[in-house]
Parts: sequence; C-alpha cells; structure tokens
Amino acid sequence: MIVDVQHLKLESFHTKLGAKFVSFAGYRMPISYPLGVKGEHLQTRKAIGLFDVSHMGQIIIEGPQAAEALEKLVPAALQEMKPGQIRYSQLTLENGGILDDLMLTRWDKNSWGLVVNGACKFDDIKHLEQYLDASILMTHLEDLCLIAVQGPRARLALSSIMPEAADLVFMQSIRTTWNNIEIVLSCCGYTGEDGYEISIHKDHAETLAIKLTDLEEATWVGLGARNSLRLETGLCLYGNDLTRDTTPIEAGLIWSIQKRRRIDGGFLGAEVICKQIEIGVDRKRVGITPLDGRTPIRDHTLLKTEGGEIVGEITSGGFGPTHNGPIAMAYISHNVSAIETTLVAEVRGKTLPCKVCDPGFVKQHYIRAL
Repeated sequence: MIVDVQHLKLESFHTKLGAKFVSFAGYRMPISYPLGVKGEHLQTRKAIGLFDVSHMGQIIIEGPQAAEALEKLVPAALQEMKPGQIRYSQLTLENGGILDDLMLTRWDKNSWGLVVNGACKFDDIKHLEQYLDASILMTHLEDLCLIAVQGPRARLALSSIMPEAADLVFMQSIRTTWNNIEIVLSCCGYTGEDGYEISIHKDHAETLAIKLTDLEEATWVGLGARNSLRLETGLCLYGNDLTRDTTPIEAGLIWSIQKRRRIDGGFLGAEVICKQIEIGVDRKRVGITPLDGRTPIRDHTLLKTEGGEIVGEITSGGFGPTHNGPIAMAYISHNVSAIETTLVAEVRGKTLPCKVCDPGFVKQHYIRAL
C-alpha cells in the first residue's frame, strides 16, 4: 500500500536553508541542516535551537465535563489545574500500556488544549472519539504550525520580540498576539533546556520563522539533534521507550501521576498501573553506558548478565555530544536494575561490557520559578 507523505507548510523555507529530509511520522521532515547534527545539538545546549515540529497534533477539547472526561483517559490530575497550566501525561490503555504521551493545557473551566505525537495523532483522535461522549466537542487544529525555540539564551532572545515570554516559567502557557497574529506561547519543550513552543496559523508561520532565524545565535535543528538532545536528558521517545506494552510505572513516569489519581484511579488501565505502584514492576527503564566509554549501543541491542541470561533490550541508543560519549536507554529486569550493575551487550557479534546508570546523562535546565 502506498501511503502519501505529508509536507510541512515550511518545507520550501527549510529547503532554502539547506535542510536534508527524511520520512518521519508520515511527514517529510528535516533531519539536519548544514551545521550538522553535532553542531546543531551543541548550539542548542549553549545558545538557541529552532525546531519545526508542525507534524505534532494540536487538539482542543471543550465541554462542561471536559476535565472529568479526560481524567478517564489519562492518569494525570486535571481538575486541580489552573488556567494556563500545562501537564505532561499519557493516554493509557486497558492493559496499562501507553497509546501516546502528550501535553495538556487548561485554558478555562471547560476548555483544554492537547499536543500529541505526530505519528500517533490520528489513532489518538479515534481513541478520543471512542471514549468522549457527545457532550464533549473535539477539534483537530490542522491549520496550525508549531515551532520550538530552545536553549539557555532562548528566553532573553525570544522576549525581545515577544515580551510575554519573559514572565512564563516551565509548564505555563498563554494565548496572546505577535505582530497582530494570534498565537499560543508555551514554556515547554523536549530538549531538557529552557525554551518555548509557539503555535501559529500556517499562513503566518513563515513570517515567524524568518523572524526567529534572525535571532542572534539561533540555528535551525533537525530530527537528528532533536533525538540526541532528548536522549541525553532522559526524555522518552514514543515508539521506542514508550509503547502500547509499556506502562508509565515501568517507564519511570510515576511523577506524572499525582497523588489523587494514584489513590482513586478511575482511568483506563488504572487497575494495572495502581497495582504496579503498590507492589512494584518486573522491569524498569534505565540508562546504559559502555564500560569502554566509546562504543555506541544501538536500539534493539540485547542485554545479558555476565552469565549469559537475557535481561533486557536497548530502546534508544546513540552518541551524546554534550555528554561526549555513548548514551542509551533500556528496559531491563528489576533484579539487575541497580545503578552500577554490570551487564553485557551484544554489539556486531561481540560482547561489550556495560553498566546501568541514571537515564539522565545531562542535567535538565528548566526555569520553574522567576
């Protein structure tokens, strides 16, 4: 079956910047620009990286019982949230697995904004349609683009053209205008750095992209560096580190399930997830690093004990330019998951000693208070 590849609104803009493209999540997406993956990664860590993430799904959920309805589908506590507050959560399934991970923003008593992964958005919409009753209105905002501005100098630079950015802290969002254009400005991102995501109508996206390109020390960043940036700071990628067969507890995401939901449940998969909170899990997500400090361990590599017993598998692996060495995430048996435990990876037919470590190889730098 031939599947049509979708194109970003800004594809010609990225082409003029010298982007190389790959197919991802059904879209033709920039993988890198002339600076290269390593250069883009390091520039984001020290200054500003710009990301076109318009493949992501943007959805509005509205209705008098919208919070209660959404709480049946995600384990996050939503009813306590204030307008403009963002929470990270997951759309869970009956088996406790994860259909997708997402950001939810409360706009007012009856209105919510959702940002979901591009590869999952149509399945997510079907899922929401199945479980939300007729009193809840769902709108897929297909005419919007999403651009992320990330890095330690993003706040100062973006505030020069959007003064409201200076007052936002991590996981806060506002509806505002820029250049007389309606936008949503959110203080969040997926690089581990301070930064923002800007939702804007596709007809005005290039005007914004040009303005952002002109910011001092800003560079456009493709999927290659976006992946290494999130992996270095221990952030999961759906389809690799999160799947329909992975629970939030196995993934180490218990922090995203607030106390009331852990006690009361009431969401899809709660029986499984709450039981895991109570008694523990058989496997867990960890970081893995090779003992030689130089050999990358790639996705799907099997992990064994020194005695040869298979105990897990790498789900994300590569090189961390800031960490300056190989980095990886894996799911392994709980009984071998203690930090510094020595395991063996099978790499190109050879055994490679490695050890368990924290999955955050580089410290996150979110601004949580001003």
